Amino acid sequence: MKFSEYFNLNRTQPYLDFVDIPLDTDLPVFLEPSAIKDLRSPWGVELSSMLQTFFDTVLRLIHSGENVKAQQLLSSLSERNEFHLGYSSGESKGHGFGSGSAETVWGALSTSSAAVTGLLKDLEDTALLIPGIGTDMISDAVSNIIRGPLIKYTQDMCVYYGIPLTPAVASGPVWNPQKEIWEESLIQLPMTSHGKVILVPKILVRHRLNYQYDEYYRHYILPEMQHEHLAAHSSLVEVLKDGSERVTKKALMEKYGSDKLAVVEQTKVRPQILQEYKDQKYSKPSAPLTQEQFSEVEAIDLPDLDPIVQELRALDTGRDTAGRYEDLVEKVLSVILYPSLCNPIKQHNIHDGRKRIDITYINEAKSGFFYWLSLHYPCPMIFIECKNYGKEVGNPEIDQLAGRFSPSRGQVGILICRSIEDKEKLYQRCVDTAKDRRGYMLALDDDDIFGMVYAYKQDSEDQTFASLRSLWARLIE
Repeated sequence: MKFSEYFNLNRTQPYLDFVDIPLDTDLPVFLEPSAIKDLRSPWGVELSSMLQTFFDTVLRLIHSGENVKAQQLLSSLSERNEFHLGYSSGESKGHGFGSGSAETVWGALSTSSAAVTGLLKDLEDTALLIPGIGTDMISDAVSNIIRGPLIKYTQDMCVYYGIPLTPAVASGPVWNPQKEIWEESLIQLPMTSHGKVILVPKILVRHRLNYQYDEYYRHYILPEMQHEHLAAHSSLVEVLKDGSERVTKKALMEKYGSDKLAVVEQTKVRPQILQEYKDQKYSKPSAPLTQEQFSEVEAIDLPDLDPIVQELRALDTGRDTAGRYEDLVEKVLSVILYPSLCNPIKQHNIHDGRKRIDITYINEAKSGFFYWLSLHYPCPMIFIECKNYGKEVGNPEIDQLAGRFSPSRGQVGILICRSIEDKEKLYQRCVDTAKDRRGYMLALDDDDIFGMVYAYKQDSEDQTFASLRSLWARLIE
Protein backbone atom coordinates (compact mmCIF):
# COMPACT_ATOMS: atom_id res chain seq x y z
CA MET A 1 0.00 0.00 0.00
CA LYS A 2 1.27 3.44 -0.94
CA PHE A 3 1.24 6.43 1.39
CA SER A 4 -1.45 8.15 -0.71
CA GLU A 5 -3.69 5.08 -0.53
CA TYR A 6 -3.31 4.70 3.22
CA PHE A 7 -4.54 8.26 3.78
CA ASN A 8 -7.17 8.17 0.97
CA LEU A 9 -5.73 11.19 -0.83
CA ASN A 10 -7.36 10.28 -4.17
CA ARG A 11 -4.16 11.42 -5.86
CA THR A 12 -1.43 9.44 -7.57
CA GLN A 13 2.26 10.38 -7.84
CA PRO A 14 1.92 12.94 -10.69
CA TYR A 15 -0.43 15.06 -8.55
CA LEU A 16 1.74 14.95 -5.42
CA ASP A 17 4.80 17.04 -4.59
CA PHE A 18 6.40 14.29 -2.50
CA VAL A 19 7.53 10.76 -3.36
CA ASP A 20 4.53 8.46 -2.90
CA ILE A 21 6.42 5.71 -1.10
CA PRO A 22 5.22 2.14 -0.40
CA LEU A 23 4.71 1.57 3.31
CA ASP A 24 5.93 -2.03 3.55
CA THR A 25 9.14 -1.78 1.52
CA ASP A 26 11.44 0.72 -0.20
CA LEU A 27 11.19 2.53 -3.53
CA PRO A 28 14.40 2.20 -5.61
CA VAL A 29 15.12 5.92 -5.85
CA PHE A 30 17.68 7.89 -3.85
CA LEU A 31 18.34 11.29 -2.36
CA GLU A 32 21.14 12.80 -4.41
CA PRO A 33 23.52 15.33 -2.79
CA SER A 34 24.26 17.23 -6.00
CA ALA A 35 20.52 17.52 -6.71
CA ILE A 36 20.17 19.25 -3.36
CA LYS A 37 23.14 21.52 -4.00
CA ASP A 38 21.60 22.50 -7.33
CA LEU A 39 18.56 24.02 -5.61
CA ARG A 40 18.47 27.82 -5.63
CA SER A 41 15.67 28.46 -3.15
CA PRO A 42 16.40 29.50 0.46
CA TRP A 43 15.23 26.03 1.51
CA GLY A 44 17.70 24.43 -0.87
CA VAL A 45 20.54 26.57 0.48
CA GLU A 46 19.62 25.44 4.01
CA LEU A 47 19.77 21.77 2.98
CA SER A 48 23.14 22.22 1.24
CA SER A 49 24.57 23.97 4.28
CA MET A 50 23.47 21.15 6.58
CA LEU A 51 25.14 18.53 4.39
CA GLN A 52 28.38 20.48 4.21
CA THR A 53 28.59 21.37 7.90
CA PHE A 54 28.04 17.76 8.93
CA PHE A 55 30.72 16.34 6.65
CA ASP A 56 33.14 19.15 7.46
CA THR A 57 32.64 18.45 11.17
CA VAL A 58 33.30 14.72 10.80
CA LEU A 59 36.48 15.31 8.77
CA ARG A 60 37.71 17.92 11.23
CA LEU A 61 37.22 15.53 14.16
CA ILE A 62 39.06 12.76 12.32
CA HIS A 63 41.97 15.05 11.43
CA SER A 64 42.24 16.24 15.04
CA GLY A 65 42.16 12.70 16.43
CA GLU A 66 38.79 13.08 18.17
CA ASN A 67 37.78 9.60 17.13
CA VAL A 68 35.03 8.96 19.69
CA LYS A 69 33.16 12.12 18.72
CA ALA A 70 33.50 11.30 15.02
CA GLN A 71 32.10 7.81 15.57
CA GLN A 72 29.23 9.21 17.64
CA LEU A 73 28.24 11.57 14.82
CA LEU A 74 28.44 8.80 12.22
CA SER A 75 26.44 6.38 14.36
CA SER A 76 23.30 8.50 13.91
CA LEU A 77 23.33 8.05 10.15
CA SER A 78 21.70 4.62 10.19
CA GLU A 79 18.41 4.58 8.26
CA ARG A 80 15.38 4.03 10.48
CA ASN A 81 13.03 3.08 7.65
CA GLU A 82 10.71 6.11 7.83
CA PHE A 83 11.93 7.39 4.44
CA HIS A 84 11.30 4.16 2.48
CA LEU A 85 13.89 4.92 -0.21
CA GLY A 86 16.49 2.42 -1.36
CA TYR A 87 17.16 -1.08 -2.63
CA SER A 88 15.27 -3.20 -0.06
CA SER A 89 13.03 -5.68 -1.88
CA GLY A 90 11.20 -6.76 1.25
CA GLU A 91 10.67 -4.87 4.50
CA SER A 92 12.56 -1.57 4.62
CA LYS A 93 16.15 -1.97 5.76
CA GLY A 94 18.69 0.78 6.27
CA HIS A 95 22.08 0.92 4.59
CA GLY A 96 23.24 4.13 6.23
CA PHE A 97 26.74 5.03 7.39
CA GLY A 98 25.70 4.03 10.89
CA SER A 99 24.31 0.61 9.95
CA GLY A 100 26.19 -2.16 11.72
CA SER A 101 29.12 -0.22 13.11
CA ALA A 102 30.03 3.43 12.85
CA GLU A 103 33.56 2.32 13.70
CA THR A 104 33.85 0.62 10.29
CA VAL A 105 32.96 3.78 8.40
CA TRP A 106 35.09 5.88 10.67
CA GLY A 107 37.99 3.52 10.03
CA ALA A 108 37.54 3.81 6.27
CA LEU A 109 37.49 7.60 6.48
CA SER A 110 40.30 7.98 8.99
CA THR A 111 42.72 5.68 7.16
CA SER A 112 41.87 6.88 3.67
CA SER A 113 44.70 8.74 1.99
CA ALA A 114 41.97 10.71 0.18
CA ALA A 115 40.90 12.18 3.52
CA VAL A 116 44.45 12.70 4.75
CA THR A 117 45.56 14.49 1.58
CA GLY A 118 42.46 16.69 1.40
CA LEU A 119 40.95 15.10 -1.71
CA LEU A 120 37.84 14.23 0.28
CA LYS A 121 35.80 17.41 0.65
CA ASP A 122 32.13 16.59 0.04
CA LEU A 123 29.85 13.78 1.14
CA GLU A 124 29.39 12.59 -2.44
CA ASP A 125 33.18 12.34 -2.83
CA THR A 126 33.00 9.21 -0.68
CA ALA A 127 31.20 7.44 -3.57
CA LEU A 128 34.37 7.98 -5.63
CA LEU A 129 37.10 7.52 -3.08
CA ILE A 130 35.98 5.35 -0.12
CA PRO A 131 35.61 1.57 -0.58
CA GLY A 132 32.28 0.11 0.51
CA ILE A 133 30.29 3.34 0.27
CA GLY A 134 27.72 3.43 -2.50
CA THR A 135 24.46 4.98 -3.61
CA ASP A 136 22.19 3.53 -0.93
CA MET A 137 24.51 4.43 1.96
CA ILE A 138 24.96 8.01 0.79
CA SER A 139 21.23 8.44 0.20
CA ASP A 140 20.46 7.20 3.71
CA ALA A 141 23.12 9.49 5.16
CA VAL A 142 21.64 12.48 3.32
CA SER A 143 18.15 11.58 4.57
CA ASN A 144 19.35 11.65 8.16
CA ILE A 145 21.44 14.80 7.91
CA ILE A 146 18.53 16.82 6.49
CA ARG A 147 15.94 15.08 8.67
CA GLY A 148 14.98 18.38 10.37
CA PRO A 149 13.97 20.22 7.18
CA LEU A 150 12.32 17.05 5.84
CA ILE A 151 10.20 16.83 9.00
CA LYS A 152 9.06 20.43 8.46
CA TYR A 153 8.37 19.62 4.79
CA THR A 154 6.34 16.57 5.84
CA GLN A 155 4.27 18.63 8.26
CA ASP A 156 3.62 21.25 5.56
CA MET A 157 2.59 18.59 3.05
CA CYS A 158 0.24 17.00 5.58
CA VAL A 159 -1.47 20.34 6.15
CA TYR A 160 -1.62 20.94 2.39
CA TYR A 161 -3.15 17.58 1.48
CA GLY A 162 -5.24 17.16 4.64
CA ILE A 163 -3.23 14.29 6.13
CA PRO A 164 -3.67 13.80 9.91
CA LEU A 165 -0.62 14.35 12.07
CA THR A 166 0.00 12.30 15.21
CA PRO A 167 1.44 14.26 18.17
CA ALA A 168 4.35 13.27 20.40
CA VAL A 169 6.21 11.16 17.85
CA ALA A 170 9.97 10.68 18.35
CA SER A 171 11.79 12.81 15.80
CA GLY A 172 14.92 10.67 15.59
CA PRO A 173 18.33 12.39 15.52
CA VAL A 174 18.13 15.89 14.04
CA TRP A 175 21.39 17.56 13.01
CA ASN A 176 21.97 20.98 14.56
CA PRO A 177 24.63 22.66 12.35
CA GLN A 178 25.13 25.56 14.77
CA LYS A 179 25.90 23.34 17.77
CA GLU A 180 27.34 20.51 15.63
CA ILE A 181 25.37 17.91 17.58
CA TRP A 182 22.41 15.59 17.11
CA GLU A 183 19.21 16.51 18.96
CA GLU A 184 15.93 14.67 19.50
CA SER A 185 12.44 15.80 20.45
CA LEU A 186 8.76 14.83 20.27
CA ILE A 187 7.04 16.18 17.17
CA GLN A 188 4.02 15.71 14.91
CA LEU A 189 4.31 13.20 12.06
CA PRO A 190 1.95 11.04 9.99
CA MET A 191 1.68 7.55 11.49
CA THR A 192 0.69 4.39 9.64
CA SER A 193 0.34 0.73 10.60
CA HIS A 194 3.99 0.39 9.49
CA GLY A 195 5.21 3.26 11.65
CA LYS A 196 6.01 6.93 11.17
CA VAL A 197 6.74 8.45 7.77
CA ILE A 198 8.97 11.32 6.72
CA LEU A 199 8.23 12.54 3.20
CA VAL A 200 10.79 13.54 0.56
CA PRO A 201 10.21 16.03 -2.30
CA LYS A 202 10.16 14.17 -5.59
CA ILE A 203 12.42 16.73 -7.31
CA LEU A 204 15.29 15.57 -5.04
CA VAL A 205 15.36 11.87 -5.91
CA ARG A 206 17.26 10.12 -8.69
CA HIS A 207 17.77 6.58 -9.98
CA ARG A 208 21.43 6.71 -8.92
CA LEU A 209 24.10 9.06 -7.64
CA ASN A 210 25.50 11.64 -10.01
CA TYR A 211 29.02 10.66 -8.91
CA GLN A 212 30.10 7.21 -10.16
CA TYR A 213 33.66 6.06 -9.46
CA ASP A 214 33.87 3.76 -12.50
CA GLU A 215 32.72 6.59 -14.78
CA TYR A 216 35.25 8.94 -13.20
CA TYR A 217 38.06 6.41 -13.56
CA ARG A 218 37.33 5.27 -17.09
CA HIS A 219 36.44 8.59 -18.68
CA TYR A 220 38.59 11.07 -16.75
CA ILE A 221 41.58 9.43 -15.04
CA LEU A 222 42.42 6.71 -17.58
CA PRO A 223 42.44 9.01 -20.67
CA GLU A 224 44.95 11.26 -18.89
CA MET A 225 47.08 8.23 -18.02
CA GLN A 226 46.94 7.05 -21.63
CA HIS A 227 48.25 10.41 -22.78
CA GLU A 228 51.06 10.34 -20.19
CA HIS A 229 52.19 6.83 -21.12
CA LEU A 230 52.19 7.66 -24.83
CA ALA A 231 54.25 10.78 -24.19
CA ALA A 232 56.73 8.81 -22.07
CA HIS A 233 56.88 5.86 -24.53
CA SER A 234 56.33 3.49 -21.62
CA SER A 235 56.32 -0.29 -21.80
CA LEU A 236 52.52 -0.23 -22.08
CA VAL A 237 52.65 1.43 -25.50
CA GLU A 238 51.56 -0.85 -28.34
CA VAL A 239 52.59 -0.24 -31.95
CA LEU A 240 49.82 -1.10 -34.43
CA LYS A 241 50.28 -2.39 -38.00
CA ASP A 242 49.82 1.07 -39.47
CA GLY A 243 52.60 2.40 -37.24
CA SER A 244 50.31 4.25 -34.83
CA GLU A 245 50.71 3.82 -31.09
CA ARG A 246 48.19 3.22 -28.36
CA VAL A 247 47.85 2.45 -24.67
CA THR A 248 44.70 0.53 -23.78
CA LYS A 249 42.61 1.17 -20.71
CA LYS A 250 42.66 -2.57 -20.08
CA ALA A 251 46.45 -2.55 -19.84
CA LEU A 252 46.39 0.39 -17.44
CA MET A 253 43.82 -1.27 -15.19
CA GLU A 254 45.79 -4.52 -15.15
CA LYS A 255 48.89 -2.62 -14.03
CA TYR A 256 47.37 -0.08 -11.64
CA GLY A 257 44.09 -1.71 -10.60
CA SER A 258 40.49 -0.67 -11.13
CA ASP A 259 38.97 -0.42 -7.65
CA LYS A 260 38.48 2.68 -5.49
CA LEU A 261 41.95 2.30 -3.98
CA ALA A 262 43.38 2.60 -7.48
CA VAL A 263 41.15 5.60 -8.12
CA VAL A 264 42.50 7.30 -5.00
CA GLU A 265 46.15 6.57 -5.82
CA GLN A 266 45.83 7.91 -9.36
CA THR A 267 43.83 10.94 -8.22
CA LYS A 268 46.47 11.89 -5.64
CA VAL A 269 48.96 12.66 -8.41
CA ARG A 270 46.31 14.25 -10.65
CA PRO A 271 44.02 16.19 -8.28
CA GLN A 272 43.06 18.59 -11.04
CA ILE A 273 41.23 15.73 -12.79
CA LEU A 274 38.96 15.24 -9.78
CA GLN A 275 38.14 18.94 -9.75
CA GLU A 276 37.46 18.84 -13.48
CA TYR A 277 35.04 15.93 -12.95
CA LYS A 278 33.25 17.75 -10.14
CA ASP A 279 33.09 20.98 -12.11
CA GLN A 280 31.51 19.20 -15.08
CA LYS A 281 28.99 17.47 -12.82
CA TYR A 282 28.15 20.82 -11.24
CA SER A 283 27.64 22.46 -14.63
CA LYS A 284 25.41 19.62 -15.82
CA PRO A 285 23.42 18.40 -12.81
CA SER A 286 21.19 15.37 -13.17
CA ALA A 287 17.56 16.15 -13.97
CA PRO A 288 14.64 15.24 -11.70
CA LEU A 289 12.83 12.03 -12.58
CA THR A 290 10.19 12.53 -15.26
CA GLN A 291 6.55 11.55 -14.94
CA GLU A 292 7.35 8.59 -17.21
CA GLN A 293 10.21 7.46 -14.96
CA PHE A 294 8.04 7.68 -11.84
CA SER A 295 5.34 5.77 -13.67
CA GLU A 296 7.80 2.99 -14.43
CA VAL A 297 9.41 2.75 -11.00
CA GLU A 298 6.08 2.87 -9.15
CA ALA A 299 4.16 0.76 -11.68
CA ILE A 300 1.39 3.34 -12.10
CA ASP A 301 -0.35 4.96 -15.05
CA LEU A 302 0.78 8.25 -16.50
CA PRO A 303 -1.37 11.23 -15.46
CA ASP A 304 -4.71 11.49 -17.26
CA LEU A 305 -5.78 15.13 -17.20
CA ASP A 306 -8.95 14.60 -19.26
CA PRO A 307 -11.24 13.97 -16.24
CA ILE A 308 -9.95 17.15 -14.58
CA VAL A 309 -10.56 19.15 -17.76
CA GLN A 310 -14.07 17.75 -17.99
CA GLU A 311 -14.80 18.69 -14.38
CA LEU A 312 -13.40 22.17 -14.94
CA ARG A 313 -15.67 22.65 -17.94
CA ALA A 314 -18.72 21.56 -15.96
CA LEU A 315 -17.91 23.46 -12.76
CA ASP A 316 -20.27 26.30 -11.85
CA THR A 317 -18.86 29.74 -11.20
CA GLY A 318 -19.30 31.46 -7.87
CA ARG A 319 -18.12 31.51 -4.28
CA ASP A 320 -19.51 28.07 -3.39
CA THR A 321 -17.28 26.29 -5.90
CA ALA A 322 -14.25 28.61 -5.59
CA GLY A 323 -12.35 26.12 -3.44
CA ARG A 324 -12.97 23.29 -5.89
CA TYR A 325 -11.86 25.49 -8.79
CA GLU A 326 -8.62 26.25 -6.98
CA ASP A 327 -8.05 22.52 -6.30
CA LEU A 328 -8.57 21.58 -9.94
CA VAL A 329 -6.28 24.34 -11.21
CA GLU A 330 -3.59 23.26 -8.76
CA LYS A 331 -3.84 19.64 -9.92
CA VAL A 332 -3.38 20.66 -13.54
CA LEU A 333 -0.50 23.04 -12.85
CA SER A 334 1.32 20.61 -10.54
CA VAL A 335 1.44 18.10 -13.41
CA ILE A 336 2.19 20.27 -16.43
CA LEU A 337 4.62 22.65 -14.70
CA TYR A 338 6.64 19.90 -12.96
CA PRO A 339 9.58 19.91 -12.35
CA SER A 340 9.97 23.67 -12.90
CA LEU A 341 7.59 24.60 -10.09
CA CYS A 342 7.32 22.62 -6.87
CA ASN A 343 6.32 22.69 -3.19
CA PRO A 344 2.85 24.26 -3.62
CA ILE A 345 1.30 26.12 -0.71
CA LYS A 346 -2.42 26.95 -0.68
CA GLN A 347 -3.75 30.08 0.97
CA HIS A 348 -0.22 31.23 1.74
CA ASN A 349 -0.34 33.95 4.42
CA ILE A 350 1.89 37.01 4.05
CA HIS A 351 2.08 40.34 5.88
CA ASP A 352 1.34 38.59 9.20
CA GLY A 353 -1.81 37.02 7.79
CA ARG A 354 -3.33 40.22 6.45
CA LYS A 355 -3.02 38.96 2.88
CA ARG A 356 -3.28 35.49 1.37
CA ILE A 357 -2.13 33.98 -1.90
CA ASP A 358 -4.26 31.21 -3.41
CA ILE A 359 -1.32 29.03 -4.51
CA THR A 360 2.41 29.69 -4.18
CA TYR A 361 5.02 27.58 -5.96
CA ILE A 362 8.79 27.56 -5.49
CA ASN A 363 10.59 28.12 -8.77
CA GLU A 364 13.34 25.48 -9.10
CA ALA A 365 13.37 25.41 -12.92
CA LYS A 366 16.65 24.37 -14.54
CA SER A 367 15.46 24.78 -18.12
CA GLY A 368 12.58 26.25 -20.10
CA PHE A 369 10.41 29.31 -19.56
CA PHE A 370 10.58 29.59 -15.76
CA TYR A 371 14.35 29.07 -15.78
CA TRP A 372 14.71 31.92 -18.27
CA LEU A 373 12.53 34.07 -16.04
CA SER A 374 14.72 33.32 -13.01
CA LEU A 375 17.79 34.60 -14.90
CA HIS A 376 16.24 37.97 -15.69
CA TYR A 377 13.53 38.74 -13.11
CA PRO A 378 13.07 38.22 -9.36
CA CYS A 379 10.89 35.10 -9.17
CA PRO A 380 12.02 32.63 -6.46
CA MET A 381 8.30 32.09 -5.97
CA ILE A 382 5.50 32.10 -8.51
CA PHE A 383 2.13 33.31 -7.23
CA ILE A 384 -1.17 31.97 -8.56
CA GLU A 385 -4.53 33.68 -8.00
CA CYS A 386 -7.67 31.74 -9.04
CA LYS A 387 -10.92 33.65 -9.70
CA ASN A 388 -14.01 31.49 -10.12
CA TYR A 389 -16.01 34.52 -11.23
CA GLY A 390 -18.94 34.63 -13.57
CA LYS A 391 -17.98 38.22 -14.29
CA GLU A 392 -15.08 39.95 -15.94
CA VAL A 393 -11.96 40.46 -13.80
CA GLY A 394 -10.55 43.95 -13.71
CA ASN A 395 -8.31 46.36 -11.83
CA PRO A 396 -9.20 45.12 -8.31
CA GLU A 397 -7.98 41.61 -9.16
CA ILE A 398 -4.85 42.97 -10.85
CA ASP A 399 -4.12 45.17 -7.83
CA GLN A 400 -4.75 42.26 -5.46
CA LEU A 401 -2.14 40.07 -7.13
CA ALA A 402 0.32 42.97 -7.45
CA GLY A 403 0.02 43.47 -3.69
CA ARG A 404 1.46 40.00 -3.12
CA PHE A 405 4.77 40.79 -4.83
CA SER A 406 8.00 41.79 -3.11
CA PRO A 407 11.70 41.80 -4.03
CA SER A 408 12.39 38.83 -1.73
CA ARG A 409 9.34 36.69 -2.51
CA GLY A 410 9.25 37.50 -6.20
CA GLN A 411 7.46 39.74 -8.67
CA VAL A 412 5.89 37.24 -11.07
CA GLY A 413 2.37 35.87 -10.84
CA ILE A 414 -0.41 34.26 -12.84
CA LEU A 415 -4.03 35.34 -12.65
CA ILE A 416 -6.36 32.49 -13.69
CA CYS A 417 -10.06 33.06 -14.25
CA ARG A 418 -12.96 31.25 -15.91
CA SER A 419 -13.22 33.48 -18.97
CA ILE A 420 -11.92 36.78 -20.29
CA GLU A 421 -14.36 38.67 -22.50
CA ASP A 422 -12.05 41.54 -23.41
CA LYS A 423 -8.58 40.02 -23.42
CA GLU A 424 -6.91 43.06 -24.95
CA LYS A 425 -8.17 45.29 -22.16
CA LEU A 426 -7.05 42.89 -19.42
CA TYR A 427 -3.66 42.33 -21.05
CA GLN A 428 -3.13 46.09 -21.22
CA ARG A 429 -3.87 46.37 -17.51
CA CYS A 430 -1.12 43.80 -16.90
CA VAL A 431 1.25 45.78 -19.14
CA ASP A 432 0.44 48.99 -17.23
CA THR A 433 1.20 47.25 -13.93
CA ALA A 434 4.56 46.08 -15.26
CA LYS A 435 5.44 49.54 -16.56
CA ASP A 436 4.57 50.96 -13.13
CA ARG A 437 7.11 48.53 -11.63
CA ARG A 438 4.43 46.82 -9.55
CA GLY A 439 5.22 43.35 -10.83
CA TYR A 440 4.63 41.06 -13.79
CA MET A 441 1.46 39.04 -14.16
CA LEU A 442 0.08 36.77 -16.83
CA ALA A 443 -3.69 36.50 -17.24
CA LEU A 444 -5.08 33.12 -18.29
CA ASP A 445 -8.60 31.75 -18.62
CA ASP A 446 -9.94 28.21 -18.76
CA ASP A 447 -9.36 27.98 -22.50
CA ASP A 448 -5.69 28.88 -22.01
CA ILE A 449 -5.38 26.13 -19.39
CA PHE A 450 -7.06 23.63 -21.70
CA GLY A 451 -4.63 24.63 -24.47
CA MET A 452 -1.66 24.03 -22.17
CA VAL A 453 -3.06 20.62 -21.22
CA TYR A 454 -3.43 19.72 -24.90
CA ALA A 455 0.15 20.75 -25.63
CA TYR A 456 1.37 18.78 -22.60
CA LYS A 457 -0.40 15.68 -23.90
CA GLN A 458 1.48 16.10 -27.19
CA ASP A 459 4.70 15.87 -25.16
CA SER A 460 5.80 19.34 -26.25
CA GLU A 461 7.30 21.50 -23.51
CA ASP A 462 7.78 24.39 -25.93
CA GLN A 463 4.10 24.37 -26.84
CA THR A 464 3.00 23.89 -23.22
CA PHE A 465 4.65 27.18 -22.31
CA ALA A 466 3.97 28.91 -25.64
CA SER A 467 1.02 30.95 -24.32
CA LEU A 468 3.06 32.06 -21.29
CA ARG A 469 5.96 33.16 -23.51
CA SER A 470 3.59 35.04 -25.79
CA LEU A 471 1.97 36.92 -22.92
CA TRP A 472 5.35 37.68 -21.36
CA ALA A 473 6.61 39.15 -24.61
CA ARG A 474 3.71 41.61 -24.51
CA LEU A 475 4.54 42.62 -20.92
CA ILE A 476 8.08 43.66 -21.74
CA GLU A 477 7.82 44.91 -25.33
